[in-house]
Amino acid sequence: MLDFPRWRVTMLNALIVLSILLAIPSFLPKAWLDRIPAGVPKETISLGLDLAGGSHILLEADTAQLQRDRLESLEDSVRTAMRRAEPRISIDSVTRSNGRLSFVVPDSAQIDAAREALLPVVANSTGGRDWSIEVTDGNRITLVPSGTGNTTVLDQAMNSAKDVIDRRINALGTLEPTIIRQGADRIVVQVPGLQDPQALKDLIGKTAKLEFKLVDENADPEQTAQGKARVGSQVLPYPDNPTGIPYIAVRRLGGISGDKLTGAQQSFDPQDNQPVVNIQFDGEGGQRFARMTQQNTGKLFAIILDGQVISAPRINEPILGGSSQISGSFTVESANQLAIALNSGALPVDLKVVEERSVGPDLGADSIKSGILAALIGTAGVLLWMILTYGRFGIYASYALVINVAMILAVMSLFNATLTLPGIAGFVLTIGAAVDANVLINERIREERRKGRRVIQALENGYKEASRAIFDANITNVIAAVLLFIFGSGPIRGFAVVLMIGIVTSVFTAVTLTRMWVAGWVKRNRPQDINI
Repeated sequence: MLDFPRWRVTMLNALIVLSILLAIPSFLPKAWLDRIPAGVPKETISLGLDLAGGSHILLEADTAQLQRDRLESLEDSVRTAMRRAEPRISIDSVTRSNGRLSFVVPDSAQIDAAREALLPVVANSTGGRDWSIEVTDGNRITLVPSGTGNTTVLDQAMNSAKDVIDRRINALGTLEPTIIRQGADRIVVQVPGLQDPQALKDLIGKTAKLEFKLVDENADPEQTAQGKARVGSQVLPYPDNPTGIPYIAVRRLGGISGDKLTGAQQSFDPQDNQPVVNIQFDGEGGQRFARMTQQNTGKLFAIILDGQVISAPRINEPILGGSSQISGSFTVESANQLAIALNSGALPVDLKVVEERSVGPDLGADSIKSGILAALIGTAGVLLWMILTYGRFGIYASYALVINVAMILAVMSLFNATLTLPGIAGFVLTIGAAVDANVLINERIREERRKGRRVIQALENGYKEASRAIFDANITNVIAAVLLFIFGSGPIRGFAVVLMIGIVTSVFTAVTLTRMWVAGWVKRNRPQDINI
């Protein structure tokens, strides 16, 4: 009981002082924080959307676009499979409608071979099929999507989109965004402290789908100007077209997609000092890009971002280094946003904003005031009750409670955790329950004294026996908090974080610190009896 070496006492006292120092910055105005010298800890607790205000938007997936992209990718895979078949299988009359892909095999004798070549195309990673193969009219093959295939593709796209949005927002340095799925095709995004929803939409609303495709230089300019494309091509918007025609025709299939990128960085063109984005392909993408530029030297190729051509330079020589440059009417900010979007990956599905709002900090300020008032009243009530009930031991418990509050704030500041309205509730709950351990210890010491134990023995047994029950009870609470954090989202996770931190610090302060203070008092005064 009295075995508290000087080094351990020094270490615990230093921890108390450090906790207080780390908690102080959270109460200082921003102007004061800016005056703190560099190198001195000045981390503060971040406030959630419900306390600090911020931006809230609700995004909905364009499922029709996802279906079109899926069919286009399927057509490209089918054409590749037919070319690689031995012998090569010719197809024509390719059509896409109602979510189905249909084509004709002119040579009826190749129908079985075509079906065989399509098996790897329609198979999925689980061994099933995302598409069923139907043969009609003797030589027309139709690929029909399975119900589970459509559901799986949408679910994967939404999960991927959620991850991309998370990477983009975190690249800005914004702390603790709330990004959750709502239903099958919607995502809720909340960013504390960001009062401009438009800036948020500009960043995460950009699909960042980058493509490189050859320009159809044989297209009729008049037809292109009218938005009409010939077979095998497509017409895309080209606002900066030097010809003055705001459209350009490009080859529909082939080319390179942006999923082969390994990096993107905003830079400046050394020739005219205009903002550009430098990109780097992975090994496979670099080889495909080099092959495309080698085979099409002298031709135009379009750089397409989110379905719009931003430039269409001529390939003057093969580009073999696996890197390229995207130029256009960029500002430094727009080029940097594009680099962030490309680095975070393209959204697998277009997302449109169906709801947006900016949450002001007024309600949060009222909530903080109410939370602080509740915490002060609760703390004062607990302190008074403990002192009146347990005397000196109640004073130790009260001192431990104050240190516990400082430690919770210190840990949250150190990890820059976010405090939400439910987090304040968890904070007040922790304060109310923090003295439970001391109640158990003090009552156990009383019981030991009633049994006739001597002071030192009663203190030893009281702390030893009560500690077992304290640890068992709080382990179950920690498990519950961990489960809330894992399976919860947004405010629920904020509550769980504060609860977990509070449980750990309250056990430490209620057991270890009070034991150190009691041991020091007993060692100095050698009491023959204790009033508890």
